[in-house]
Amino acid sequence: MSGKSTKDEMSFLDHLEELRWHLIRSVLAILIIATVAFLFKDFIFDVLLFGPKQKDFITYRWFCSISQTLGQGNSFCIEELPFRIQSRTMAGQFSAHLWTSILAGFIVAFPYIVFEFWKFISPGLYENERKNARGFIFIASLLFFIGVLFGYYIVTPLSINFLGNYSVSSEIFNDFDLSSYIGLLRASVLASGIIFELPIIVYFLTKVGIITPAFLRKNRKISLVVVLSLSAIITPPDIASQIIVSIPILILYEVSILISRIVVRNQDKALKNV
Repeated sequence: MSGKSTKDEMSFLDHLEELRWHLIRSVLAILIIATVAFLFKDFIFDVLLFGPKQKDFITYRWFCSISQTLGQGNSFCIEELPFRIQSRTMAGQFSAHLWTSILAGFIVAFPYIVFEFWKFISPGLYENERKNARGFIFIASLLFFIGVLFGYYIVTPLSINFLGNYSVSSEIFNDFDLSSYIGLLRASVLASGIIFELPIIVYFLTKVGIITPAFLRKNRKISLVVVLSLSAIITPPDIASQIIVSIPILILYEVSILISRIVVRNQDKALKNV
């Protein structure tokens, strides 16, 4: 019996009801982890969130070491980050605490969210499709976490260093609002996490016939422009930062072409065996 038989017997309302429970369980997982994160605010804020604003943050030390190794002296070493962070609204700190905890809940619960998504779609797949997609939860979660780490350790420090040191006049001192600082970090981390899901997205789009390896190869130049545009959006407007961010995205694109080619080849083999 094919894996689709059970799904075919369900009505549209049954599908909606099942989806609702998958969403409810995902939200509950986020809220449970968010509650734990809420209780550990000192670690979340002092260590994680405000880590990239410290001049001894590990990324700044890496760049400084690389600069010295390449004979560039201290050109990439961070001596100071001349800005302060302030909260200018009555509920500013509580709101930041709450939403940051929810963000932490979403990131940590991501594998479970993917698991619930997989439980919803897998009954609609044939047995061979489910076998070919084994490891989906692990790979999707791994790519997301790699993207999050890339956003936190690479994109965020580059952005904070550039924007924190940027000045149009010596008369102006940077006092950044807490929500602005957290918004920058949140955008960098989540955007990177989602971008790193590109191979997974390409896999499913190829499976349903929306894209092909030929399409991806043909539009490689256009994709390069898109990649550079994305890099410009999530990084400060300096060439070095954009190159650093662009390289892994280009690698992901080439990996996606390879994945798409494998999917098409497997589909062709399946058709020949019919």
